[in-house]
Amino acid sequence: MTHNLILRIISKILIPLIILFALYVQFHGDFGPGGGFQAGVILSAAIILYAMIFGLETAERVVPPSLLRVLASVGVLLYAGVGVVSIMMGGNYLDYSVLSADPVAGQHLGVLLVELRVGIAVFSVMLLIFFTFAGRARP
Repeated sequence: MTHNLILRIISKILIPLIILFALYVQFHGDFGPGGGFQAGVILSAAIILYAMIFGLETAERVVPPSLLRVLASVGVLLYAGVGVVSIMMGGNYLDYSVLSADPVAGQHLGVLLVELRVGIAVFSVMLLIFFTFAGRARP
């Protein structure tokens, strides 16, 4: 890969802003458009940009595929865990209103946790797919 100084400098400026925007979309998702899926895609796009500019091996050192597999599993377990906790607290599966004394606060907490799960899962799966296809060119 050719070392293009301008691309490297611009990407070092843009990648933190892209990550910040992904966090905004993630945590503003219950109040407006956006949420976990969009935030996961935006966050993975930042890492994909990093891999395209600095190389696949460098990106895999920053976010190892083994960590991504763990994050994908944690995302699924968090989703199931929210449902199990709501059953243990006397509600139905994924009945968020029992997660707090105030049903509205419980709904907010449940949606936040599930959207976080979606963001983690989408981020990790998108990067695993990218690393798998991009790594096929390696000998």
